[in-house]
Amino acid sequence: MIPPANADDGGKPPVDGAVTQQARQLMEAGLEGLSERERRVILHVAKRRYVSRDVNRVLVEHQTFGERLADRVAQLGGSWGFILVFTGMLDAWVVVNTVVLARAGAFDPYPYIFLNPILLMVAALQAPVILMSQNRQAARDRMAAGLDYEINLKAKVEIMASHDKLDHIRMARLEGMLADQSTRIEAFAKVVGAGAEKATRP
Repeated sequence: MIPPANADDGGKPPVDGAVTQQARQLMEAGLEGLSERERRVILHVAKRRYVSRDVNRVLVEHQTFGERLADRVAQLGGSWGFILVFTGMLDAWVVVNTVVLARAGAFDPYPYIFLNPILLMVAALQAPVILMSQNRQAARDRMAAGLDYEINLKAKVEIMASHDKLDHIRMARLEGMLADQSTRIEAFAKVVGAGAEKATRP
């Protein structure tokens, strides 16, 4: 498994006050209830870092020679070039053993018994290599899904943070408007009180 970026020696992302505050404020929970991936996303949000990574580059960095070879063999075996070359080789085998060497003694005459084990060996070698490549593709899909989840989670947290900031701005504006209205009402009450006082004087 590939260790997460910016992780400490234990494999978990570092935690500081900003991360804890962000988690409690936006996700209504402490970091204890979050998974390692969610903790990493909260860290990136608090530190204003990017979450997105290139899946292909991450896989290439941790790819072994055997895995690269399996990918190449599977890519070659699943191409029209391989089908055409292999069909040409089979046709050449049949023509040589049926037409060219028919009188001189063909080394594999019809029904081409020697060709069968060769085809079985090719299939026996090709099948596990293709399975290895499929396993690599499955691992790539899992990693891509994990990165997509982190990106979506970060977007959700950012949206929640934006809503929280807008709520604070709205509340501050309402408080200012209420304070202004209170000041005006008090001033109006003083004016009305002073006018009533003058009217009651003889």
